[in-house]
Amino acid sequence: MSHSHDHADLGPSNTRADAAVARIAGRLLPAAVVLLAAAAWLAWKGGNANATAKLYLVAFTFILAISLGGLFFTMIQFLTRSGWSVAVRRPAEALAANLRWIWIPFMLPLLWLWWKGGQHHEPGVHAMGLDVLWPWANLEHMQQHEPAEYENVLKKAGWLNPNFFVLRAAIYFAVWAVLATVFFKGSTAQDAAGGTATTERLQKLAGPGIILFGLTVTFAAFDWMMSLTPTWFSTMFGVYFFTVCCTAGFSAMALVTIRLQSLGALKGIVTREHLQDLGKYIFAFGIVFWAYIGFSQYMLIWYGNIPEETTWFMARQMGDWTVFSWLLIAGHFVVPFVFMISRWMKRWNATLAVAAAWMLFMSAVDLYWLIVPVIPAGLADAATYADLAQKHKDAPVGFFTLATLCTIGGMLCLFAWRTARTLSRNHLVPVRDPRLGESIAFQNI
Repeated sequence: MSHSHDHADLGPSNTRADAAVARIAGRLLPAAVVLLAAAAWLAWKGGNANATAKLYLVAFTFILAISLGGLFFTMIQFLTRSGWSVAVRRPAEALAANLRWIWIPFMLPLLWLWWKGGQHHEPGVHAMGLDVLWPWANLEHMQQHEPAEYENVLKKAGWLNPNFFVLRAAIYFAVWAVLATVFFKGSTAQDAAGGTATTERLQKLAGPGIILFGLTVTFAAFDWMMSLTPTWFSTMFGVYFFTVCCTAGFSAMALVTIRLQSLGALKGIVTREHLQDLGKYIFAFGIVFWAYIGFSQYMLIWYGNIPEETTWFMARQMGDWTVFSWLLIAGHFVVPFVFMISRWMKRWNATLAVAAAWMLFMSAVDLYWLIVPVIPAGLADAATYADLAQKHKDAPVGFFTLATLCTIGGMLCLFAWRTARTLSRNHLVPVRDPRLGESIAFQNI
C-alpha cells in the first residue's frame, strides 16, 4: 500500500467543493419538484393507471440502477484490492449512498397498493392493488379473463403472491441499504481516522457483499420486471439487469467525476489515466457485455421457438416497437462501440462526457423497452408472423412524450439532488486511503 501522494494537493481547496456542489443541489431540487408535479398532473389527466404505473417503474428502476452500479463498483474495487480507482471511488460511493433512502419512493406506493388490494369489497367491485402492474396479484381476475395463463401462473403462486412479494422487496432494500451504509460510512470515516484498518475491514466484507448483491439484484429483476409478464421467464434476465446497472452506474460516475473537475477540484488527483479506465468500464460492461448478454438471451429463446417464451420478444417487434428495438441496438451497441473503441475518446473529458451521457440515456431507453411493452391477447395463436405484424402494425411506443420526460427527468433530478448533497458534505476523494498515492501515480500501459 503506497503512502506517497506524488505531490498532489490534498488540501480542502482541491478535495472539497462544498459551496459549488451545494449551489448545484439547490437548483436540482426545484427542478425535481416541478417535473414530478407535472408528471403527476399528466398522469391524472391521462387516467391510465397501468401506463402511469409502468412509467413510474421505469423512472424508479433507472435511478435504482445508477445506485446499484455505484455500489458494485465500490465493492469490486475493495474485493480486488484495486489501487488505481481510489481517486475516482468517492463519486461511486456517493451514488451508492442513495440506497439508504431510495426504498421510500418504491416501498410506500407498494405498501399502499398491497393494502388496497387486500381490502374486502363488494362482489364485482375491483379495487386497484398490486395487479395494476403485476397481473399475478389478482388470480381471480386472471382465472376469469385469461384461463390459460391462470393455470400456468397458479403453479408459481408460492413465489408470486402479494405478501411474500412485499417481504422480498423489503429484504432487497435492507441488504442494499446496509451495504451502502457500511462502505460509505467506512470510507468517509477513514478521511478523518486514516490508517489501514478500515481498508482491510472493507476488503473482507466485499466478498460476502458481492454475493448478496448478485442474489438481490437478480431476484429483484425477476420480481419487479420479469413478473410483469408472469408466464414468461428467462434465467438470463437477472444478468441483463446487472448490465443495465453497470451501464447506468459507470456512466453516471464518469459524469460526476468530470463535473467535479470542471468545478476546479481534483487537480493532479484525477487524470486522463483514470478517465480512460472509467471509459473502459463503460465500454466493457455497458456496451460489449450488454450486447453479449442481450444477444445470447434473444438467440437462445428464438432458437428454442417456444411460444410462451418468444411472445415476449414478438411484442417488441411489432408496430413502432420494431423501430424502437433497432434504435436500442444501434444506440446501445453499434454507435457507442465505434465511438469509444479508440483510447483517445476515453481520455478527453469532453468526449467521455458525451459518451457517458449518451449511455446513461440509453439505459433509460433500455429499461423502457424492458418494462412498457404489452403482449397482445392471443399473440401465440397467430397463424403467421406476417399476419401478426400486420394486425399490430400501429402498436405505439410513447417514449418521446411529455409524461415520460417529466417522470424520468423528475426522478433523475431528485436523485442528482441527493447525490450532490452527499458530495457537498464530504471530501471528493478518500484523502487518507492508504492506496491513494498508488492511484495518483497510476499510468495506463
